[in-house]
Amino acid sequence: MNPMLIRLFPLALCAALLASPPQAQTNPPEAPAHAATADGRHTLNLKEADIQALIATVSEITGKNFIVGPNVQGKVTVVSARPMKPDEIYDVFLSVLRVHGYAAVPSGSMVKIVPDAVAQTDAASAVNGHQQHAADELVTEIVPVKHVSAAELVPILRPLMAQSGQLIAHASSNSLVISDRAGNVERLKTIVSRIDTVSDAQVEMIPLTHANAAELARTLTALSDDKAAQANGEAVRVFADTRTNSILLAGAKNGRLKMRALIAHLDTPVNGGGDTQVIYLHYARAKDLVPILQGVASTLSGMAPPNTGKGGEGGGASAATATIQGHEETNSLVISAPPAVFRSLANVVRELDIRRNQVLIEAVIAEVADQTASELGVQWQMPLGKQGQHVIGGTNFSGPSRGNNIFNAAQNPLGVGNGFNLGYIDGTVSIGGHELFQIGALLTALRGDGKSNILSTPSVLTLDNQEAEIKVAKEVPFLTGQYTTGALGASTTTAGGATTTTGITNPFQTIERKDVGLVLKVKPMINVGDSVRLDIHQEVSSLLPPVAGAVDLVTNKRELTTSVLVQDGALLVLGGLIDTQQKDNVQKVPALGDIPLLGNLFRYRSNDRSKTDLMVFLHPKILRDAATEAAVSSEKYNYMRTEQLQMRQSDWPITPREQRPMLPEVHDFLASPALDGPAPAARKTTAEPHKP
Repeated sequence: MNPMLIRLFPLALCAALLASPPQAQTNPPEAPAHAATADGRHTLNLKEADIQALIATVSEITGKNFIVGPNVQGKVTVVSARPMKPDEIYDVFLSVLRVHGYAAVPSGSMVKIVPDAVAQTDAASAVNGHQQHAADELVTEIVPVKHVSAAELVPILRPLMAQSGQLIAHASSNSLVISDRAGNVERLKTIVSRIDTVSDAQVEMIPLTHANAAELARTLTALSDDKAAQANGEAVRVFADTRTNSILLAGAKNGRLKMRALIAHLDTPVNGGGDTQVIYLHYARAKDLVPILQGVASTLSGMAPPNTGKGGEGGGASAATATIQGHEETNSLVISAPPAVFRSLANVVRELDIRRNQVLIEAVIAEVADQTASELGVQWQMPLGKQGQHVIGGTNFSGPSRGNNIFNAAQNPLGVGNGFNLGYIDGTVSIGGHELFQIGALLTALRGDGKSNILSTPSVLTLDNQEAEIKVAKEVPFLTGQYTTGALGASTTTAGGATTTTGITNPFQTIERKDVGLVLKVKPMINVGDSVRLDIHQEVSSLLPPVAGAVDLVTNKRELTTSVLVQDGALLVLGGLIDTQQKDNVQKVPALGDIPLLGNLFRYRSNDRSKTDLMVFLHPKILRDAATEAAVSSEKYNYMRTEQLQMRQSDWPITPREQRPMLPEVHDFLASPALDGPAPAARKTTAEPHKP
């Protein structure tokens, strides 16, 4: 061989190797093995094939278009022994996706391949579709439930579903929303149809004659709490209706029959025909309820069944007679009656023994009086003639405010009355043994104005439908009669037509004391809502100055009695203008008093005018709970304490500032047993421990 060729062969071999294409480092994915037959069927066999290749093969066989999610990955193995049609190939494909946690969701002409969690929330999944679905196709259906509660089916059906499935109960429509594979949804629908059947569970009411419904219900509930009965579905729920004294049974028929038999044995009369029980009252008074309950018991005496005695004769109404007594020390009722009568009486007591509302009535009483009086006149009176022989002549007018005249002025010129008096005295003269001043003329002028303003603000707190009275008055004695009686040993002699009584006599006077001042009586009644009816009696009286001709004291009295309806917290006015009086009085000498100008010397004129106005303002407030009552009381308490604080700030000449009276603060007053007790610190060290 040519040595030159031997040297060039390695170079040519290297060039050939460099010129050839490099081999791939990894093997291509194994394509699914499938074979097609003449009738269009395919045999699909896969071993550890990529799922992407399976999706491509199924798309080629079935002609469907797929959209594959980015996280759809994995290896699949499919073994088939016979050829299958394209529809069967697609069902197998759906089963493979389900095994690997994926689902095919149709969306128009495309089919999306996504994980099960994403497919559950995809709006493209079928909802109650009428077309046929593959067993592994993801669907959502609404299953209505007719006879049982949809919520009760959720814990039963939930273990039968895949972890990715969804089961929701809609209470308003009593239906189930199921989202799962079509095959499993059909299975769940079959189970629901078997459970959703008409049950024999009903509710029946059993009235009791002797036993108490509440006590019997507690006994039956304890007996029905049986796990075996609950497991068999025979558990019965027991309820008590205290108003009708009946037992309500809810459950299956077998369980209700057992309960009815037990109730029939327990609802029997007691041996003594009755029982004695004590009812403690919380708000009402025992002595007030006794006559009411006795009247109710008398009407219920015929309702109780007759009690058979030893001789076999029925007791009738006499056996059902109830004995009711009240114990005031403990405010309780002792009732001895048959069970049926006692239950009725206990219901009456329960309705009457309630906390009653209270009403705070605040009143403002204002009385304004205006009086005006005017007098003007001239009187003449003079004696004419010689000493000892006189002729008296002149005018004599009586003023309406005084009752004085010219003769009074003749005896005492300084006591002629009020007002301006101007007269002329010309010595004295003796008439009929009386020494009188000789007055020629007397001029009287008087102007009087009187105004009064009485203001009172009483307030009273009372229970609903309970009369209350507040009185701020003086007890004034009024003379009602007087007489004189002779004592023992007294003698009466008659001499010359004159009767003389000797001995000791006893004068007697009868006096009646009456209240003069402010009296307020009110009876509230709370209506339905926030209105209050008030029955009011208001009296305002005062003493008048002494009146001429009156035998005793004279009082001025204003009285009001009415019934009104007031809204809670509103203000209502009662009363108004009482009277207006105006009097003009003219006294004159005939003919002389009519002379112009000069006639004023023979006239006496007076004018009286009075006006009285009384108004009563009411402000009711309903106190329905303890918090409202405490707020009102604290407000009044703090008001009085503020007034005392202001008085402490004033300069008093005698009482030291620290010794002036002062109310404690509200919380200190409530915590202290008494206002005059020791200091709070001292009480804390000496007080005994609280005993329950």
